[in-house]
Parts: sequence; structure tokens; C-alpha cells
Amino acid sequence: MTRYFFDLQNNDGETRDEQGVELGSRDAVMQDVTRILMDVARDELPDRNRTDISVLVRTDIGKTVSVATLTFRNQWLG
Repeated sequence: MTRYFFDLQNNDGETRDEQGVELGSRDAVMQDVTRILMDVARDELPDRNRTDISVLVRTDIGKTVSVATLTFRNQWLG
């Protein structure tokens, strides 16, 4: 098992994960990344026409192993 930290970057700025969570596979990391992105999107999207949400995943030794970004754009026509 490896301890992973999930740092969030969104319209509110950057939030660094100081606690982390122990996970045993890349699939488990991806599940957590997806959950985080969806939770933040659910909170932010109703109030914005444009947003970028990123999650940077690092290990307990500080090595970045993944960066996932969700981008939303809405443009009203007419």
C-alpha cells in the first residue's frame, strides 16, 4: 500500500492534501480522483459558465504520479 495525496486546484485556488489516504492500486487512485472531481464539479457548476478543476496526485515521498483535469464551458447562444 502507498499513501497518496490529492491536491485540488479550482476557482477557489489550491488546496493541499496534508492527510492522504493509503491505496493499493492505480484503479483505486483513479476512483478517488474521479470522486473528487465529481464532488467539486457538483458544487461549482451550478454557479459558473466556465471552470477548470484539477487534482494532482502525489505519493508520500512527494513524487507526482497523476494530474487529472475536468474542464466545463457553457456559452449561451442568441
